[in-house]
Amino acid sequence: MDLPPVGLGTMGVDDPSVVAAALDVGYTHIDTAQIYDNEAVVGDGLAGGDLEDCVVATKLWTDSLAADAVRAGTERSLDRLGLDAVDLLYVHRPRGDYDPATTLPALERVRATGLTDGIGLSNFTLDQVRTADEYVDDIAAHQVEFHPFFRDEALLGHAQREDYPLVAYSPLAGGLVFEDPTIQAIAQRHETTPAAVAIAWATSYDNVVTIPKASSRAHLEANLEATRLELAAGDIDAIEAIDREEELFPE
Repeated sequence: MDLPPVGLGTMGVDDPSVVAAALDVGYTHIDTAQIYDNEAVVGDGLAGGDLEDCVVATKLWTDSLAADAVRAGTERSLDRLGLDAVDLLYVHRPRGDYDPATTLPALERVRATGLTDGIGLSNFTLDQVRTADEYVDDIAAHQVEFHPFFRDEALLGHAQREDYPLVAYSPLAGGLVFEDPTIQAIAQRHETTPAAVAIAWATSYDNVVTIPKASSRAHLEANLEATRLELAAGDIDAIEAIDREEELFPE
């Protein structure tokens, strides 16, 4: 699936005006999930907006992954979003009622009926991605935690080889990038912010796009602008040499 470098992650967003403002400043990828408990909020923000070129994504939680629950779960999400179809529909986590041999064919049937354009994976291991690939015609995207303190090189390599987007969530590492001296120093050299450095670093990788959360119009605009920041090779090397691992959302 063709995704823009920066979209809007909405975990924790409880104000429709944030989503409306994102569309207004030029976002064309809005991401939510059943477990965020805000699909209706996101739907209110989308209402009246120009969605012609916008990818709207949501994720089925573990209790909607049994073969006989996939369609009903999808329809509940669409009702909350106020949409007839969603562009991208993820398996949020491969656990609970998830069974690749039954869940994924059920998702393919949902796609065949026009309720979604693409089937995505989220928080899968490499082995789980490879298994899913046996049951899905095309992996539209794989959404994973990806930031300067945590990245899975094997998952990145698979996305690049198979040419699908790796959607990086929590690119600011829950705010930890603001405290890191290496990222602070790079930001100072470029006269920008640690947030911009983290976003530019993530999107410097082939096949990686990112979905930072933002609540204010100023931060929404700044996150979009971050893609124009060109980090030097030395900057990227310095970030990758940071001796720190912080996985915020382990399985």
